[in-house]
Amino acid sequence: LKPKPELTSDPAGAALTGNTVTLTCHMNLSTGWDFYWYKHTPNSETKNTKTNSHRVNIDSVSDGGQYWCRAGRGKPVYYTQYSDALWVNVTVSPKAVVTVRPDERVFKGETVTLRCDIKWGGDTEWTYRWEIEGTSNWYRNSADRCTQECSTSGTDNQKHRNAVSWCLTQELNISSVDHIHSGKYTCTGQKNTQCSQHSDAVTLNVSAEAQAAVRVSPQPWLTEGDSVTLICEVTGSSTGWTFSWFRDDDHLSDSSRGAGGSYTLSPAALQHTGVYTCRAERGRPAYYTKYSNTQPLWITGVSHSVSLVVSPSRSQHFSSDSLSLSCEDHSNSTGWTVRRYTDRNTEDCSKQTGSTCRIVSLSTSDTGVYWCQSESGEKRHPLNITVHDGDVILVSSVDPVIEGDTLTLHCLHRSTNSPILTADFYKDGSLIQNQTTGEMNITTVSKSHEGFYYCKTERGQSLHSWISVR
Repeated sequence: LKPKPELTSDPAGAALTGNTVTLTCHMNLSTGWDFYWYKHTPNSETKNTKTNSHRVNIDSVSDGGQYWCRAGRGKPVYYTQYSDALWVNVTVSPKAVVTVRPDERVFKGETVTLRCDIKWGGDTEWTYRWEIEGTSNWYRNSADRCTQECSTSGTDNQKHRNAVSWCLTQELNISSVDHIHSGKYTCTGQKNTQCSQHSDAVTLNVSAEAQAAVRVSPQPWLTEGDSVTLICEVTGSSTGWTFSWFRDDDHLSDSSRGAGGSYTLSPAALQHTGVYTCRAERGRPAYYTKYSNTQPLWITGVSHSVSLVVSPSRSQHFSSDSLSLSCEDHSNSTGWTVRRYTDRNTEDCSKQTGSTCRIVSLSTSDTGVYWCQSESGEKRHPLNITVHDGDVILVSSVDPVIEGDTLTLHCLHRSTNSPILTADFYKDGSLIQNQTTGEMNITTVSKSHEGFYYCKTERGQSLHSWISVR
């Protein structure tokens, strides 16, 4: 009788796209036979081989179906019977997904967890294969080579065939990352010899120690009752941080107001005056950034018992000009001195006589916040003074404008010390008025008129001044 071979497959019965299936045609016969392979119908020969094994690329679901084999020898060829049909069931291979906590952008010393997930029904047990492309082979000492390789096929796996894979757990934990851990991380799931699709690569960037930075909106000098918001940010990162706030180096117990990186004072009160810093943290165990830069806030009271009088009475001044600042106490008490905060230094105003400070020749380093301070440390009437070494300044009220009053702005030139007739005036970066009189008036001022103002002429541009409305 004609012999009948038996056809088997590895893996048996089912396969995932992107892999291969090895068909074996078993015969208890002597050597010298060729083997013939058939797909879908016994009449369509797809391949003949000298050995009884045939590798089939499973590139799509259409590569599944019925397969047969038979053997033959001699001329004319003597064929064995066909084997029984063998079903190869093909399923679309799931794609692995890499997630990273806390973020792809991390900082030296943080704890990082990379996880490989495969969305697949059933209770399939996967082995997780990680491929790490970076500048260091640090992982070679902490992982074992995979003992069984995937039989892969198709373009998705082609670029990974020469990559070095390491069999690890589903989660890859790095307790204290360093620059050597930077690189591209890819994972694949494997069951027996079948592999899932490779995940998209996740690039882990490890930077130096994290730095917090604080800024203020809309501006750091304001009147009691106004609102102000401090914003804390981590340079180059925005994911998963919580924030703590400090005033004059004291931790603020209501830091919960700083959720999301914003700390709002509304309404602002006199006791909120001080120098603010922030710090961020994330992860478990907690990783802390460096403390931020310092940000002073100056809140002046509505009371007019003590006033800081500036002469000339404007917020912007030319370099080399003189300036006089005096604390006037309307309750006839004494002991007030002028202090200032410039370039992060708090100090007494130089050349002070009694409650009056005179600066004979201004320089840009004199730019800062000036206020009156009592012997007991009470702060009153902070004002922002700006010194410009250019040729044009904006002349505006040094004090807040009262609602309903008229706001008058001038554009002043250094050499003439008189208003420039043709000037453009801007608010918050937008042109608001062209003037040929050198003067702009805003009648019946309201809160909506608060903002940063500057002027621009053919001779130059002024610095920005904050105009507040009380």
